[in-house]
Amino acid sequence: MYVWIWRHLPGNAWAKALVSLLLVLGGVYVLFQYVFPWAEPLLPFNDVTVDNGMPVSNGMVAVVR
Repeated sequence: MYVWIWRHLPGNAWAKALVSLLLVLGGVYVLFQYVFPWAEPLLPFNDVTVDNGMPVSNGMVAVVR
């Protein structure tokens, strides 16, 4: 796939490298500006259980000896 893209880019090697860099930066921009914010509410990052069954008192984990 990358060879196909490289062969179809215009110009010499330096121009192809520059266009490739711009394409990668454009893809990263689209991911961070549109795709990740759209997908973030769909991901379960806020469904965390960390207490391991330990009793909690006053917002602090109680030490069981």
